Amino acid sequence: MTRSAKLYRYKLPMDSGVILRSQKLSERVGFIAEITEGDKVGRGEIAPLSCFSLESTEEAGVQAQHQLEMWVRGGQFDYDKLFPSVAFGLSMAELELNDELPAEGNYLAAPLCTGDPDSLLPKLEAMDGKKVAKIKVGYHEPIRDGMLVNLFLEAIPELKLRLDANRSWDLTQAMEFAKQITPSLRQRISYVEEPCKQPGDSVSFAIDTGIAIAWDETIQHEISRKDFAIEDLLGVKTLVIKPTLIGSVQACIKLIEKAQAQSIQTVLSSSIESSFGLTQLARLAKWILPETVPGLDTVKFFECQLETAWPGCELPVVPLSEQEVMWRS
Repeated sequence: MTRSAKLYRYKLPMDSGVILRSQKLSERVGFIAEITEGDKVGRGEIAPLSCFSLESTEEAGVQAQHQLEMWVRGGQFDYDKLFPSVAFGLSMAELELNDELPAEGNYLAAPLCTGDPDSLLPKLEAMDGKKVAKIKVGYHEPIRDGMLVNLFLEAIPELKLRLDANRSWDLTQAMEFAKQITPSLRQRISYVEEPCKQPGDSVSFAIDTGIAIAWDETIQHEISRKDFAIEDLLGVKTLVIKPTLIGSVQACIKLIEKAQAQSIQTVLSSSIESSFGLTQLARLAKWILPETVPGLDTVKFFECQLETAWPGCELPVVPLSEQEVMWRS
């Protein structure tokens, strides 16, 4: 069958308050790869995240174009040799092309808590099953953060919390935070994501406090090693998997299966993709982690959506046809 392909380059304005590692993100730039074979079409988003991805947006675009040129001539993608963002986007496109990505998605999101337990209750009541919310910690004094977390856990007995510290603390600060949490409530902290600057300090924090930790940046760094083994991840209870930073869908599934074999939980999370990419991630989450609330609530950081609307989001939707076609066969 005849093959053809396109590579769109999108630019979407961001909310003015989006900060990544002290850098303001005013615009999200990425690509949508579209592959066509006969009457079937598949698309996937390729969007390296500044300050987090190893590859730049420009590098990803060049590699994606080369891969599409090769594919149109009858070749096959070799995901293991590609940048993570390119491998993920092209693997999603191929899944769609082959009708292997289910249509149903998991659009539940763990709501973000800011300061008032009462304001959280309506959001939790709308959730089926587990009552899960998240709090960003590390932006204020550790004692203040600990008191806030304890307040939420005391006020809402069925609540489980995911905490994202983004490597904000040293071990002393992390322990100050933990001292504010009533020991009997600590088991309702699903995890603290990357609490300390040094992974070893995070493990010590978990052992000393009984509070579970999760790896995000650490797992991204570790899997890049050729001798990486999931068994080496001592002390961690959860992996936060951001596919754009990990690699192909197949690589993500393999990582999840290895983690589950070691009784490590996994959560699928976003790297601030457009609404197009987020809805695909929601479909992937429903397929490979159906019992877990994913971390895909980042559409609110944009000023508009791309092509596919996130359910319930009222931001305007910009069609893909209005974006630049960087390359076509």
